[in-house]
Amino acid sequence: MEVESNMPEGWIETTLGETIYFVSDKINTEELTINNYISTENLLSDNQGIVASSNLPTVSKVNSFKKEDVLFSNIRTYFKKVWFASKDGGSSNDVLIFRPVNEDSLNKHFLYRIISSDVFIDYTVKTAKGTKMPRGDKNAIKLFPINLPPLTEQKAIAKVVTAFDEKIELLQAQNKTLETMAQTIFKEWFGKYQIGDELPEGWSTKTLNTLCSKITDGTHSTVIDDESGHYYLLSCKNIKNGKINIGNNERKINKTTLAFLRKRTGLRKDDIVLTTVGTIGEIAMVEDEVVNFEFQRSVAIIRCNKEKILPILMCLYAKSRFFQHQALSRCLGSVQTCLFLGEIKEIEINLPSITLQKVIANNLWPLMDKQRFNNDQIQSLTKTRDTLLPKLMSGQVRINHQKLQIS
Repeated sequence: MEVESNMPEGWIETTLGETIYFVSDKINTEELTINNYISTENLLSDNQGIVASSNLPTVSKVNSFKKEDVLFSNIRTYFKKVWFASKDGGSSNDVLIFRPVNEDSLNKHFLYRIISSDVFIDYTVKTAKGTKMPRGDKNAIKLFPINLPPLTEQKAIAKVVTAFDEKIELLQAQNKTLETMAQTIFKEWFGKYQIGDELPEGWSTKTLNTLCSKITDGTHSTVIDDESGHYYLLSCKNIKNGKINIGNNERKINKTTLAFLRKRTGLRKDDIVLTTVGTIGEIAMVEDEVVNFEFQRSVAIIRCNKEKILPILMCLYAKSRFFQHQALSRCLGSVQTCLFLGEIKEIEINLPSITLQKVIANNLWPLMDKQRFNNDQIQSLTKTRDTLLPKLMSGQVRINHQKLQIS
């Protein structure tokens, strides 16, 4: 939040360090489970919460947090790993735990909005220490300037923004249900046959190379970033949970650079994208006819020959355990594991005739269309929330002067 010279009456100009402290209380590791131990690995990017930890710490004690504390991953802070704790637990040293000094002057929900705001995240990135593994500077974080409204207005601001979050979470939950339904239909047709099984009449085993008109990867070119550009150069980290996610800290490029990169990949609607380094095997489908991004070489681009395989089925197949097992077993490299294009082309799938594919797809399209509609709603709500939040927190928009509703 940038300090405003014309602060509303009753607001206080202060710093984060004057209103919070970093929790350093300890908890015995033996009291923790994979569900309440938090490290930077199981905090999700873009304020998406947490997942269960893959392991527990080997030390005897770690920092202890309480429900409604704010947890913040202090490594590579641009990933925006912030969580408003829904339970008690323990965390690694790379996770900062924020707690108000006085809850009569700083509301916990409002504190979460401060820490998860783009302005705060950008501040931590600019003041971070280190290059290879940059960490937020705790002393600099304490100096982060804030305009603090009265407690009643803090609660009102948090309530409005939470209403946006709840609507977004509802739509995301609907999409998970729709995805499960689509996977169920897909498994009923494809899950019973493995590679090498005797197949029904009209089915055959094909390699991706024979089913696709194009299998390539993203750009190998070193491009010049353009902060004024309206297009993005994305990497494998932008593909997660079946979606292509564009954050606020992505590399920007201009129209000329986009056109130059696209000459190679020719990225278009219905292409399937697959991560080939890092978290290998993340899948998404390009949904827009005119896309405003290109990919780096850490992403493979798969274009179906629609006379042989429908993209919707290719996308679902690529998410299946059969495909994922083949993909992961074909990875090479010791320092950095990679899935090379030549290996992708040799992945095999069992496939029915195009006529039967269309019958199956007719049951899937209504589910996919609803998901896309929900995604558009999520994108719109997110944009509105992110535009409104800094105005609310600077006093430019006042809750007590406006009735804000979300339909």
